[in-house]
Amino acid sequence: MNAVTREFGDTLLQVDNISLAFGGVKALSNISFEIKEHEILAIIGPNGAGKTSMLNVINGFYHPNDGTITFRGEVRRQMRPHVAATQGIARTFQNVALFRGMSTLDNIMTGRLLRMNSNPFLQALHIGPARRDEIANREKCERIIDFLEIQAIRKTPVGRLPYGLQKRVELGRALAMEPTLLLLDEPMAGMNVEEKEDMSRFVLDVNDEFGTTIALIEHDMGVVMDISDRIVVLDYGRKLAEGTPDDVSANQKVIDAYLGVPHDD
Repeated sequence: MNAVTREFGDTLLQVDNISLAFGGVKALSNISFEIKEHEILAIIGPNGAGKTSMLNVINGFYHPNDGTITFRGEVRRQMRPHVAATQGIARTFQNVALFRGMSTLDNIMTGRLLRMNSNPFLQALHIGPARRDEIANREKCERIIDFLEIQAIRKTPVGRLPYGLQKRVELGRALAMEPTLLLLDEPMAGMNVEEKEDMSRFVLDVNDEFGTTIALIEHDMGVVMDISDRIVVLDYGRKLAEGTPDDVSANQKVIDAYLGVPHDD
């Protein structure tokens, strides 16, 4: 079922007139859009369009020169990564960023660090409330492992896993944070057709079963058209178009700049 049949809630994230420059190079110019609760929003565009820069602004890795981010009703000129994480924004990256010598389970457990409430001293001794806290958090991670169907690799060091499974583990670590907004930066890059189908299913299931709002960057237009509710198109740091998959695929500016379909004669 295509995502466009679902109902959305209120505005979760509002991006207003965001501009970002590195020296004399403008990465983003006056970008505005919103993301509704329970929506899957795709951000597309050619290489260098500013897609990853936009995600980096949303979760605080970059601080914009101008504009504001409003998340859950709170307006910010700048978001800091640790604040974004504590407020419910989780992120995956273009290049897998996992602890390669650690197991799948231990990597996913790192996503629970902000959810652990016990005293660090007790955590080190692994006694009392700290032990109960770790057991509860481990159970949550085990449920994520079951959800992502990676039980067979739960004890395997992630450095030994094929790329597609590493991307799934990284998704699991982000889900362990129990995010309200999940940012996915090319979650299907480098995957074969079967792996993309699996990841697409998991993205839809995360949105449906957990109620997680998702913003994703993806180059595979078949995937984008199948799973996204709305699409924002960037080109050279500017917003070129915004709308439903049908609207965007029929937009001649998008066709000329990105989709590569010629005009009718």
